[in-house]
Amino acid sequence: MSTTTLDITARAEAIRSDAERVTQAHLRTVALPGATVGLITLDNGEDHTKPNTFGPGSLLALDAAIDAALADDAIDAIAITGKPFILAAGADLTAIQGGGPDAVRVVAELGHHVFRKLGEGGKPSFGFINGLALGGGLEVALHCTYRTVMDSAPALGLPEVMLGLVPGWGGAWLVPNLLGADKAVTLILENPLNQGRTLGGRAAYDVGLADACFGGVDFLEQSLLWAASVLRGETSPARPEVDRGEAWDAAVARGRAVVDAKTGGGSPAARKAVELIAAARDTDRDTGFAAEDDALEELSRTPELLASLYAFDLVQKRAKRPAGAPDRSLARPVTKVGIVGAGLMASQLALLFVRRLEVPVVLTDLDQERADQGVAYVHAELDKLLAKGRLSQDRANRHKALVTGTTDKGTHFADADFVIEAVFEEMGVKKAVFADVEKVVSPECVLATNTSSLSITEMAADLEHPERVVGFHFFNPVAVMPLLEIVKGERTDDATLATAFATGKALKKTSILCQDSPSFIVNRLLGRFMSEVGRIVDEGTPVEVADSAFAGIAPMPPYQLLALVGPAIALHNVETLHQAFPDRFHVSPALERVVTARKGSYYGQDGAIDPEVSALLEQPASPVVLSAEEVRERTLAGLAEEARLMLDEGVVAAPEDIDLAMITGAGFSFWNGGLTFLLDVSGISEKATGRRFH
Repeated sequence: MSTTTLDITARAEAIRSDAERVTQAHLRTVALPGATVGLITLDNGEDHTKPNTFGPGSLLALDAAIDAALADDAIDAIAITGKPFILAAGADLTAIQGGGPDAVRVVAELGHHVFRKLGEGGKPSFGFINGLALGGGLEVALHCTYRTVMDSAPALGLPEVMLGLVPGWGGAWLVPNLLGADKAVTLILENPLNQGRTLGGRAAYDVGLADACFGGVDFLEQSLLWAASVLRGETSPARPEVDRGEAWDAAVARGRAVVDAKTGGGSPAARKAVELIAAARDTDRDTGFAAEDDALEELSRTPELLASLYAFDLVQKRAKRPAGAPDRSLARPVTKVGIVGAGLMASQLALLFVRRLEVPVVLTDLDQERADQGVAYVHAELDKLLAKGRLSQDRANRHKALVTGTTDKGTHFADADFVIEAVFEEMGVKKAVFADVEKVVSPECVLATNTSSLSITEMAADLEHPERVVGFHFFNPVAVMPLLEIVKGERTDDATLATAFATGKALKKTSILCQDSPSFIVNRLLGRFMSEVGRIVDEGTPVEVADSAFAGIAPMPPYQLLALVGPAIALHNVETLHQAFPDRFHVSPALERVVTARKGSYYGQDGAIDPEVSALLEQPASPVVLSAEEVRERTLAGLAEEARLMLDEGVVAAPEDIDLAMITGAGFSFWNGGLTFLLDVSGISEKATGRRFH
């Protein structure tokens, strides 16, 4: 297919959509000692939190800027950077969502056509990676002759496989040929399949994605001076020679093993990425880029891409307009936050609140030493952010001054607008805390609980103002996990809910409304997941078989998840659910024995089942041993039943909320569309419940 300028431009114009938020490419000349650089800055014209993206219109704007720089004889070299702290976040999937395979093909070819001019246009080029650079945002820099990176850049990576795609604007060919196949496997496959892991700026430099690394305060100035030294011949970045022998074969074999372990062969994108890395050893640039075009068009016809676009729409749109949230005008201002508790969770909450709300935050605990430890944790984390350049000295000082610790709720909570408890997960303890707090706060102060499973209605029942109690359930680690379950008790009023949603938005969390019910959304479904698996293992199926059954479906094997959560916490969750729904939730006697024995995992350090745990797994008289496929189908059928019941009970408004919660709170994959989309595609929802979710 021809990719002449006239042809590709005409085809791109034909698929342009009003839905695209066009990123402009602003060209200006910068005179440096011995050279003049044409600096192109990407900017979508919105506040710095909205990332630059590349749709047809954005690519055409960049194309025009590059052509102008190449045509200007006064310009010796081209450089490209982004608005503050963001280079670009990759393709604008919403701009091509309705165009089908033809639109995907056009955008694939257009990206190659435009980006190639940076490396092949006849002038040296520099990618100044000044912040977030994902997917096409990293690929545009990879096409440049040289690259610098800000040491505090928060996220660099190629997440496409997680989305059911492959790096399709040069990344699948450029990365292995720049860094070698093994590092390409890590960046293109392993990181995306590990919950979308990315690299920070310094790590990206260490791995070889950039030739120089500079601090954030004067990153652009240092990058320009470095570019001038390169152009004058004073600096010559070293590039290691790529091993194209046995090391390449070993890396490809490792890539296939990663794909099998993480996806169970269920991701066409992951398999295709391995093929592209393998082929990159012997193919030239034209062939490699054409293979990327073909791969993207092929993947655009798979159900996995449809699921990815559905999931992408959830996190981009539904997450910003939570279903059932009250009118935001009812929200009260939050000018001071109180936190009951000063342990790890409470301290994480204090750090989040002070960074996002920038209001006074008071930690309270039973004694001053514990309260001081909570404040010390916050200060230490702020110091880490300062050292990484992610926080200025002035802001770090202000944030530290806003966080205090005390044992005196009466004095320090009196003027708080929002108090959240993060104490022991026991109803009596939490009720006592709220009874104590209610005596000293104003009647309008929101009382929020971070409970993961207990009833909000019961917690508020004995209070004078139960209408101002709301569930505010974060996921651990608080700074990383985007989900916030906002739980409405029977008497929670709209002003309290509106304040909770406004606060969640200010905290930059994905807030989902949930009606009061045992374990809410994610923990209820994960509880059913672990309950089904625990029952199957108790009946005689080996733990190893159960753990092997969910590659490509659950974010991690169930008994790895158990180790991450902690057996005692998992047991508490399933016991809570068993009390509410004894017919469906099984409390595993083996798990009870493991908790009693204080074992943190079923596995030992050698990766095998811990012999002490093995002794606790009593074999039944008539064991029923299922295959991995049977384990998977039976467990997914249980999840389908539970999801349908949650919708029928009104726990959440729609299947989309379940999927959004499982993606953002439990790490279920984009390319499965979360949970209910997967259950529909696999046919399990109809088998288990008699109807589809969508």
